[in-house]
Amino acid sequence: MISSLRRMWAAAPIATVILVIALSASAVFGVRTIGNWVYWNDPAHIDQPIAGWMTPRYVAFSWDVPRPVMIDAIAMGDKNPEGRNLKRLAEAQGISLEELILRIETAIEEHRTTATKDGGQP
Repeated sequence: MISSLRRMWAAAPIATVILVIALSASAVFGVRTIGNWVYWNDPAHIDQPIAGWMTPRYVAFSWDVPRPVMIDAIAMGDKNPEGRNLKRLAEAQGISLEELILRIETAIEEHRTTATKDGGQP
């Protein structure tokens, strides 16, 4: 292995660096992809009860709803909700956490009903 790397380095050092970087990036993204797949295919993470610590992205993944459905449900308009949990979003809007959770649950239910009627999977 080491002798192969030395030979590659001697023949084409820039290409060797590019190859090492590409292989490293592939490994990192591969591990992340597998980790996400394992996490989101665990039944314990599917349709979790919505709580204040969750982010809109987490709720969307757990409940399998598209991003636009979540954006409409949290009604943030042009504001970027990334990285903010539901409790902070509710505070920013001046509403209770329970009211925000109710809006999200209603939007999820409407989305699933519409998706089922259209022949798609919820």
